[in-house]
Amino acid sequence: MRRSARDTEDSARKVNRRALLLGGGVAAMFAVLAGRMRYLAVDQADQFKLLAEENRISIRLIPPNRGQIFDRNGRLIAGNEQNYRVVITREDAGDVEEVLKRLAEVIPLPPEAIERTLTEVRRHSPFVPVIVADRMAWEDLSKVAINAPSLPGVTPEVGLSRAYPLDTDFAHVVGYVGPVSENDLAKLDYPDPLLKIPEFQIGKIGVETWMEDRLRGRAGTKRIEVNAYGRMMREIDRVEGDAGDDIRLTIDAEIQDFVQARLGSESAAAVAIDVTNGDVLAICSSPSFDPNLFVRGISYKDYAILTEDDHRPLANKAVQGAYPPGSTFKMVTALAALEAGVINADTSVYCPGHYETGGRRFHCWKRGGHGAVSLARSLSESCDVYYYDIAQRVGIDKIAEMGRRLGLGMRHDLPMSAITEGVMPDKAWKRLRYDQEWRIGDTINASIGQGYVLASPLQLAVMTARIASGRAILPRLVRSIGDQELPVSEAPPLGIDGALLRAVRQGMHSVMNDRRGTGYSNRVADPAMVLAGKSGTSQVRNISAAERARGVISNDQLPWNRRDHALFVGFAPFEAPKVAVAVVVEHGGGGSSVAGPIVRDVALRCLTPGPLPPLSAYPKSQRGRIETFLNALPLRRIEPEVTARSRA
Repeated sequence: MRRSARDTEDSARKVNRRALLLGGGVAAMFAVLAGRMRYLAVDQADQFKLLAEENRISIRLIPPNRGQIFDRNGRLIAGNEQNYRVVITREDAGDVEEVLKRLAEVIPLPPEAIERTLTEVRRHSPFVPVIVADRMAWEDLSKVAINAPSLPGVTPEVGLSRAYPLDTDFAHVVGYVGPVSENDLAKLDYPDPLLKIPEFQIGKIGVETWMEDRLRGRAGTKRIEVNAYGRMMREIDRVEGDAGDDIRLTIDAEIQDFVQARLGSESAAAVAIDVTNGDVLAICSSPSFDPNLFVRGISYKDYAILTEDDHRPLANKAVQGAYPPGSTFKMVTALAALEAGVINADTSVYCPGHYETGGRRFHCWKRGGHGAVSLARSLSESCDVYYYDIAQRVGIDKIAEMGRRLGLGMRHDLPMSAITEGVMPDKAWKRLRYDQEWRIGDTINASIGQGYVLASPLQLAVMTARIASGRAILPRLVRSIGDQELPVSEAPPLGIDGALLRAVRQGMHSVMNDRRGTGYSNRVADPAMVLAGKSGTSQVRNISAAERARGVISNDQLPWNRRDHALFVGFAPFEAPKVAVAVVVEHGGGGSSVAGPIVRDVALRCLTPGPLPPLSAYPKSQRGRIETFLNALPLRRIEPEVTARSRA
């Protein structure tokens, strides 16, 4: 059946309309796609380029060189040395255990090192290198490089590691560095990203930790190309960081070495301070330890040796130790009584060998007594009864006030760990601490540096420096940071009448230079270096009435840990003081016989170029013995000045 012309015309119109609609729809869709493509390709090009770069490029931190530490004369104390080491990467090694066994055939690798490495490998991602051997000899590193084809994943490296060339001399002062621990990170609110780099090291004690922010420096960065698994393919560029600041201390390395050697194997501490400006010239604690052992992790065996030693080599006795100062405290009691006007330099007190009050008897160290005693003689012969008497007149509060003015009972701000405040007690302190009232016996004990009174060797050195100078000397350990010399501010006057200080100084002079003085055997014969000082012996046990009646047991008959502490303080030269020294020998016995000779030797060494105190400064009768003793000291040969690295 044939369609009419009208039907054909209607059908054609419908087809054309549908075609137009379809074509319009297709055109609109292509327009949208084109617009979207333009948006992605042009408008969002920079954003997608950045995302692509971040997938391809990784930015990593470059650890900076740690700042070095020098003594006052530029001798290196803590530096960075080239360190050869071998690392292994699990991703490249495959069977790590098998590769480590092969490596052990090439270089010495004990079983515990293999076990430690396997543990570390499991803890880290497959592409993170783990240290297998550290501080290797060049010969061993060469063997690893030669055998590289048979050791997949093993890479020899050259880097920098902390080193302490004077090891035991500065262990307690400078401290040491070690790997960052979880405990270290937990202490920080916003830890430096550097601290999360594997094996990165920070200061753990001493100057290394207290000056960490200045020593660490600022990280550099490097851009590396990585694959989809995060493994490095190549380095694109790098920007080096800023090295940490070099630090120069006030300590003289040669004097420090002498003092450390002079303390020997004693459990002891010594501090020497420049009286004119507070510079710490030497600060030693004995026995010491080698901080290099801690840099990459000390072994259990070595650590056990240190912790089980009853002489406590890890403790910094110079600033952490708090000891009854014994008779070295008598200058404090004397100055308090003089300033209060309850005595003068000529006031006499009779000593029958004991002092009775409140139904109790307090004994003098000299059983038969000293008879009539003046201030100078009370110091010279260390009469206890004199101080029992004047302490009752002046009272504990004024004694404590004087003690604090002389630097006791306060924490001196040095960049060292666990510095003690000591104890300078008074009535309010006892109420607060024990909820008890102060008693007469407390004052008597405190008057001779016993009872509640505690002081560190650093505090005793400061006390001596203040008595010698009449000024509120503050100890200073850091001389410069980077290129900046730290200013020395003049210490203000103590506010103690000069005549009173001279009376006490004269008593300290008598200790050393009067034939009956407790320190006479430690006198200095050279008029230009005359030493003034004070001995001290502090009890660590109670002496019962029964023991006193039958005779007090001598120190050499007691176990070491029950013997008295030996103390001595001194300054020199007497007429124009330059150095103050304090020494404490734990359980050493008599202050004059044990600590006194050390104070004399240290003071003379500080006043002369060295390497040993001049024999001419000693009494003629002692020179032969002293020459033999000094020449036997194990002094090290200190390297000459090292120039700190220059900065652009």
